Amino acid sequence: METHKTSLIILVMILIFAIIHSGGAALRSKGEAIMGARLWRLCFVSLSLPSAFILISYFLAHRYDGIRLWNFQGNNYVFLFVWILTAISFLFLYPATYNLLEIPSIFKPEVRIYGTGIMRITRHPQAFGQIIWCVAHTLWIGSSFTFITSLGLIFHHLFAIWHGDKRLEIKFGEEFYKFRNSTSIIPFAAVLDGRQQIKVKEFFKFSQLGILIAIAVIWWSHKYINIAVTTFNSSFMSKFFN
Repeated sequence: METHKTSLIILVMILIFAIIHSGGAALRSKGEAIMGARLWRLCFVSLSLPSAFILISYFLAHRYDGIRLWNFQGNNYVFLFVWILTAISFLFLYPATYNLLEIPSIFKPEVRIYGTGIMRITRHPQAFGQIIWCVAHTLWIGSSFTFITSLGLIFHHLFAIWHGDKRLEIKFGEEFYKFRNSTSIIPFAAVLDGRQQIKVKEFFKFSQLGILIAIAVIWWSHKYINIAVTTFNSSFMSKFFN
């Protein structure tokens, strides 16, 4: 039991994270009606960002906990494959970067439907980006802690796919039905069955350059993660979770 103590803790943390994010999304309409879109977003961000930061920090500090299920870290082919998957995961996550100024409410936050770019591949790119990230890091790290963490995150994002579609259905009605019928949840399914066509020019956006720079920075900074995590864990996280 002691071996998997941190795994149980992070599952609880993922549950809290999921309640904040999915619960906040479910309450968005009511919250915006009461306090306005900008104030609601600021309240939501004030809870969601700290919860995400603590969750990520705890994961990094304990990623090798539990039982070592496999070890591919000496394999250069696996190393390259993991980085390719990680880069792809960030490209799937990129729609969030299109409206960054809505996060601090500099621009008025809005819920919208759009079917261009990566939405032609899957209408839930952020969920699949997270799933791909989980697969890549679980393959590389190989610990039972990381495996359990990834399962927790994947189940959360599978729920988020259903929950996201349900919220769009309630808000947009017929417009969402048309969007759903012309797109797919499974990546490339709508392309393969002829409902969508990939238009390369839609992917040439300024935010894409930001994503490529982010991938390069993350590649470079990975060697410093152990130092940063050790320092943070000893000064803050250990007071609460160790």
